[in-house]
Amino acid sequence: MVLSYNQEHVYRHPWDRVTAAAWRKYTDPAAGAALSHIADVHTLSRQLDPGSGRLVSTRSITVRSPLLPFPLRRLIGQDSVVCHCVESSIVDASTRSMDVVVKNVSLRGIIEVEEKATYRPHPERPSDWTAFRQETSIRVKPLSAIASLAERIERRCGEKFVQNSVKGREVVERICKYLEGNETM
Repeated sequence: MVLSYNQEHVYRHPWDRVTAAAWRKYTDPAAGAALSHIADVHTLSRQLDPGSGRLVSTRSITVRSPLLPFPLRRLIGQDSVVCHCVESSIVDASTRSMDVVVKNVSLRGIIEVEEKATYRPHPERPSDWTAFRQETSIRVKPLSAIASLAERIERRCGEKFVQNSVKGREVVERICKYLEGNETM
């Protein structure tokens, strides 16, 4: 079974400011408490295509999990885990689009998580607002035969992803206000 979550948010800031803030959210010193589950972020590659103006980037993100549900703790033999993820981003300034895909690369034998996010100018106010859409899918693999247990684990993981994404949006909002000059870091 696969559990999917979709979220949408409107940033009342222009696309260029929101995407600049999104790039800075992991390095923002004030984001430490909100993003305490993020242990480390490294840029693996960054390429700018001068012809198209597209920026293609790959980052590694190390995430600490919350306390795992008891059945999962028994299965892997620990209370929480460190998970390594790869984030692939494409920013196209000419079309004002930013697409981000994050997938876990560790623990894939147990759980697969994929998060897709898009940032686009809002259709009603393209110069002033940004439409953000996030899709997350979670699949617990070895427990598929025990559907109800897998479903509970997927739901708990999904709830944590939703909570963390809200915190991430709050960090981006604060950085946007800082970039406007209305707030100090």
